[in-house]
Amino acid sequence: MMDPKIQASIKTAIELFSKSNNLDAKPIYNDLAEVFSSDADFLAKLDLLDAAFDKHQKIEPLREVFFDLLLMNFFSADVIKLEEDYLESPEWEQIEEDTLDRGTELLNVLLYLNECQDEEIEPDLEDFLKEFLLVDEDEFQDEHRIYEDIIAGQILMESSIEEIAKAAKNVDEESELKELFYPIMTFFYDVQPSTDTKKAIEQNAIAKDYDMAVYSILETFNQA
Repeated sequence: MMDPKIQASIKTAIELFSKSNNLDAKPIYNDLAEVFSSDADFLAKLDLLDAAFDKHQKIEPLREVFFDLLLMNFFSADVIKLEEDYLESPEWEQIEEDTLDRGTELLNVLLYLNECQDEEIEPDLEDFLKEFLLVDEDEFQDEHRIYEDIIAGQILMESSIEEIAKAAKNVDEESELKELFYPIMTFFYDVQPSTDTKKAIEQNAIAKDYDMAVYSILETFNQA
């Protein structure tokens, strides 16, 4: 099964990334859609996902972001077919342990957007950091460390897309959010963007193919 929000996000991301790199999006999307729609268990689907990325090596930069999407699809679509307490089971705990080194921090933003839709509230950066990630709480200092550039950059929400781009270039190369800083911050800058805003986001992108693919995932997922 494939969640419609995930399907739309995959399609948009692949189309944008392919356009920037002069690739044929259709066979790439078809292969990935087949993976996400598969009835296989999660680890088998992960193997299929990796095989698809091995086949389409020019989309390699998106591999770990698509792991996040695979996990989101599992939570929203696949888990319905399993026992009610499956996510508390030793089997799932082992899967989490086996995939600790996979994925990106984009997963947290997607989980937050799901929560916003459930609670019918508009996504907001301060709300994401303080109410969802709890970065101000003593027991969540790992999150504070990981998100310190975004925490420090909250003032950019009152600035401009150009200033977000400047800040993105100064994020430490070792940061887990180095590549995600620009798409995440521009998404939160205006969660109901106009055509002109989206054009400015594209014009100021650091790595246009990756930035716009990731940005489109957030925007599409939020609007779907």
